[in-house]
Amino acid sequence: MAVYKRGYQRYVGPRTKHWERLMVMPRFSWQRLIGQKVTIVALAVSMVWPLMCAAFIYVANHAELWQGLGGGGMSKFLEIDGRFFEVFMNAQAVFATILAAIAGPGLIAPDLTNNALPLYFSRPLTRGDYILSRLIVLLGMLSLVTLVPGLLLFVMQVGLAGWGWLSGHWVYAWGVFGGFTLWIGLVSLVAMACSAYVKWRVIAGALVLGVFSVLAGAASMINLVFRVDWGRAINPAMAMNQIWRTMMAMEPLNGPSALECAIAMGLMGAVLLAALSRKLRPVEVVK
Repeated sequence: MAVYKRGYQRYVGPRTKHWERLMVMPRFSWQRLIGQKVTIVALAVSMVWPLMCAAFIYVANHAELWQGLGGGGMSKFLEIDGRFFEVFMNAQAVFATILAAIAGPGLIAPDLTNNALPLYFSRPLTRGDYILSRLIVLLGMLSLVTLVPGLLLFVMQVGLAGWGWLSGHWVYAWGVFGGFTLWIGLVSLVAMACSAYVKWRVIAGALVLGVFSVLAGAASMINLVFRVDWGRAINPAMAMNQIWRTMMAMEPLNGPSALECAIAMGLMGAVLLAALSRKLRPVEVVK
């Protein structure tokens, strides 16, 4: 019988749960990324600073190790406070950006190059589900170098300093969790947008790093030319640093407030999402 004479019948069998369908692509993407040597090297290098911070916390909580090395000055230097977690977060944010530049370009570009989007969207998978599933891949990878070590360091400090320290410094855990979550989301959207619009993986990875460098340069130029300080709001690194300090109850830096920086970063994320939604279509109309 000819194919066109066969009536189309919609699938009426059982469906998997929505979250199970979302996790199909992340599961295979994580397996592929872990199998790449460059990803393993990047993850290994990014763990050096957390290990050094863990050693710092251990020494800071054992006064007998530095008792005769400077008295009050050394005690002040070895204090575990918001400044400690701020320095840790700034360093790991750089590693997270580099890892996103390595892992991000291979997420969407192959699907566009091979015209695979119609196959995805013919399943019970919407455009939002596709974006979310690809976002989960980066969220999982970047959490390994940001959220996981950051919260482990906080737990380590609580274990060594006691519950009394936790009662007065719990806000640092909120700053680490919330601050890194915001940074991971922004970096992931940048990496996905670059992957969607640039097919060459190396160029897309360089573009991820270039976006942050260009925005930082543009912010400095705006401040110098117009003699203002609100240009820092478009510099993701400085804007996020201001937000982190506010979340950890630290004194804010000069320039835009945390709210203004959050609004700027939110608008940037909305623009990236709109660009992704425009690019990810099941069919492409060519005029």
